[in-house]
Amino acid sequence: MNETMKIIFGLVGGLAIFIYGMNMMSECLQKAAGEKMKKILALLTKNPILGVLAGALTTAVLQSSSATTVMTIGFVSAGLMSLPQAISIILGANIGTTVTGQLISFKLDAIAPFFIIAGVILVMFIKKPMAKRIGEVVLGFGILFFGMSTLSSSVKHLNQFAAVKTLFGSVTNPFLAVLIGFVLTSILQSASASVGILIVLASSGLIHPDICYYIIMGCDIGACGSAVLSSLGGNKDAKRAALIHLSFNMIGTVIVMILLAVAGNPIRSAIHGLTASIADTGLRAGRDVANINSILKVSQVIILFPFSKYLIKLTRWLVKGEDEEVHGLELKYIGNHSIFNVTTALPQAIHETERMGTMAVNNLKRSMKALMEKDEEALEEVYKKEEVIDFLNTEISNYLVRANQLSLPIQDRKELGAMFHVVNDIERIGDHAENIADFAKTMRKADLQFSKKATNELMELYEKVCTLLEFSIKKFVSGDETHAIEIMQLEDEIDKMEKKFQKKHVNRLANNKCEPHAAMIFSDLLSNLERVADHGVNIAFAEQDEEEV
Repeated sequence: MNETMKIIFGLVGGLAIFIYGMNMMSECLQKAAGEKMKKILALLTKNPILGVLAGALTTAVLQSSSATTVMTIGFVSAGLMSLPQAISIILGANIGTTVTGQLISFKLDAIAPFFIIAGVILVMFIKKPMAKRIGEVVLGFGILFFGMSTLSSSVKHLNQFAAVKTLFGSVTNPFLAVLIGFVLTSILQSASASVGILIVLASSGLIHPDICYYIIMGCDIGACGSAVLSSLGGNKDAKRAALIHLSFNMIGTVIVMILLAVAGNPIRSAIHGLTASIADTGLRAGRDVANINSILKVSQVIILFPFSKYLIKLTRWLVKGEDEEVHGLELKYIGNHSIFNVTTALPQAIHETERMGTMAVNNLKRSMKALMEKDEEALEEVYKKEEVIDFLNTEISNYLVRANQLSLPIQDRKELGAMFHVVNDIERIGDHAENIADFAKTMRKADLQFSKKATNELMELYEKVCTLLEFSIKKFVSGDETHAIEIMQLEDEIDKMEKKFQKKHVNRLANNKCEPHAAMIFSDLLSNLERVADHGVNIAFAEQDEEEV
């Protein structure tokens, strides 16, 4: 193999290893974070400034602004995060992504083997799942810097080729530089990787740090590609979130180019002055590029943060209208329109299941209304909604099967396992609501009536069941243990009430105080409501049951 081929293989191989390490580390961190990431972001984004910090820290940890932005768009698409919350995360992500460049500029490749060895030991010899997750992250970190070391070694050899030096030196036009950055990042799908390459090129003397101002801005725009693509299947707010990311970087680029045109020399002098004490020319040039990347992005956030609401207005103007309300046999939070990845799979499934649960509870209420008020319209609606509940049961179950095939965090996998049971229990509640509707139809046709005492007993039991279901769904969605004891107490009360009312009912029947046909229906109604309560308890404690298994 001749020298030229060795250099080419070194360049391509080093870049491939670097990108693989970065993706590995990002994916493993997302798996480790899982549902916790959503909860942390939702908590912190209540304050815009904290939201920016949360976005910066999340991206610094994940080593990918694209991963953070796509994850945020997924939360917006699932209705778990508003646009004002999302914009804070997106702005912060632009700051957090500069951490990778800073790490690369400090030339940590010398310690890469130690990270690789430590990662391999944790992955191969430690049985604890969390230790393996940490090992994968450490291994990814080591691979990243090993790839960068390989790339750097090959780039240094390019100095011997005059044509290569002339090619890089000819890039002086700011607009051409922006285009180069855009194309490079669009191909690599990582602004951090593009900046890493710039640092290597600058350290080797192949490219002057001054032109990197414009290439980096092009990288920022190119980094929006994955977010825009991920939003195409989402709802309108998801598209708006992606456009916020794109418009922020494009407007930020225009502002920086104006500032460089007006006061370029003082800005460059100030940034270069930060590294003036570094003797090593190559190291100083690499640090300059990393500082340019950090300072530009922090400056863009500082300038544009006060205008966040106008960015939202801009995207609402670009993407007009609101999503149509979901009716009939349709999915709202999962399906082809949803953004399906490791971080958003569970929140989306929970949201759709919550929708199904609310529909089943409302159908129970609707069936009781049809029974007590002989409401024919409510009766027909029960059967229509039951079709939707059955549809959701099938579709959510299929989604859970697909989601379970992802490399999910351990806790998320447990929750998904529990959700199979939850969906089934909700479907059974829907079946009981349909049973009650059937009883209502029978009573209407036969013109049957319950006694006043029987009616009061039935409604007393029904109200207890409704309260239990409300607490159960709330606990399932939020994980809030506030009503856990109450749920168990309610179940105990409902069991005792059902037995008590059944006994009273038998006495009334024995004393000819009720009509036999109505008596049969009354007894079945009590049983159905008691079973609904059992399904409610199953929903509330599904996760605990899954852990015991």
